[in-house]
Amino acid sequence: MPRSIRPDAVLIQAVIAGALSFAHLHDLAAAAGQSGWKAWAYPVSVDLLLVAAWRRLRTARRDRSAWTWFVIALAASLGANVATAGLLDLEHVPAWLRILVAGWPALAFLGGTLLVHTPAVPAQPEDDEPAASEVEMHRADTAETAPAPDPTPELAPASPSAPPQPTPAPASPSVPAALLDHARKLADAHQASTGSPMPADALSARLGLPAPMVDAIAAQLQLA
Repeated sequence: MPRSIRPDAVLIQAVIAGALSFAHLHDLAAAAGQSGWKAWAYPVSVDLLLVAAWRRLRTARRDRSAWTWFVIALAASLGANVATAGLLDLEHVPAWLRILVAGWPALAFLGGTLLVHTPAVPAQPEDDEPAASEVEMHRADTAETAPAPDPTPELAPASPSAPPQPTPAPASPSVPAALLDHARKLADAHQASTGSPMPADALSARLGLPAPMVDAIAAQLQLA
């Protein structure tokens, strides 16, 4: 028993919209100087580029080239529909529109070639987190291959029979001869002016040297 044909409202609407868009593109191409079969070829070219770009977007949503050609074809179709709605004098088409219509075949051929021969970029998942099984496997591998920590080395006990070694006294710094002569002049001048030997702390304040060096100078000068 043959099936009954049920009309689909969406399909009927698509046929009507496609026919009207096809006619508008034909009228615009004819008004721009493309007569005969060439005027009928323009709507086919625009619609084919639009379909090719849409098919490419279904497999690669992030393909910028597919989005570019889809927008170009859609703009050409919408532009023709708007231009033939009375906003453009089809009897006196401007020169820029004639140039666009004449250059459309080369543009459509370039777009179709790029859409067909450019390798599609696979869509990447939005969630970049690894699967739970992969995470668990990675953790298990890490736990198995982790090296065991080295035991803390024990310190050997000190031998009770060994006597403690005396700490050597720090050697006194050597005093250059020129510095010693300068300190002696300061000490002599202080004794001449005050009548008493120059204290070590006063010498340290005058020379601005560290304490070990001042102590070595004071020892050689026999200062208090």
